[in-house]
Amino acid sequence: MPPITVAIARASERVVIENLMQLYVHDFSEFWRDKPQGELDRTGRFADAYPLDGYWRDQDRVPLLLWRGESLAGFALLNGHAHSGLTTDQNMAEFFVVRKHRLGGVGMAAANAIFALYPGLWETAVARANLPALAFWRRVAAQHTEIEELDVTTEAWNGPILRFRAG
Repeated sequence: MPPITVAIARASERVVIENLMQLYVHDFSEFWRDKPQGELDRTGRFADAYPLDGYWRDQDRVPLLLWRGESLAGFALLNGHAHSGLTTDQNMAEFFVVRKHRLGGVGMAAANAIFALYPGLWETAVARANLPALAFWRRVAAQHTEIEELDVTTEAWNGPILRFRAG
C-alpha cells in the first residue's frame, strides 16, 4: 500500500475540502431519509451548510487532507468541541475516506497518523444510524488506552461517543 500521509489543508485548499464535503454529504444522506438535510439544490449540489470558516481562523480547529501516495483519499476536521460535555484535547469532528480507498486500511492508517500528530484525550461522536462508522471507530479506539463509550441522547446529540487516549 502506498504511504498514508496527513497534511494540514492550507486556506487555498479549502475548495478541496468543500468538494470532498459533497461526497461526504452524499454518503451521509442515506441516514437522513426522514429529515430535511441532504436534499440537492437546483444545481445538483448539496447545500454548503457545514461551517468551514473557523477551520482557517480558530486555534482549536484543524482541517486535514488525507493522502494515499499521490492520491487524495479524504479529509478530517478536528476541533475542541466535546459532544459529551467532558474535557477532551481533540474531537474528530468529521472524518471521510472516499469509497475507493475504504476497506483497505487507509482509514485506520490515516486515523493513526492523525493521533500521532495530535496525541491526547480524543472524542469522536458517531451518528446512531451510522453503524459502519461505529464499527470502524471501535476498532480504532481499541488500539488506544482509557477507552470509554458513552450512549448519549440529548437535543444536541443522539448516538454513541467514543473517548480514548492516543499517543
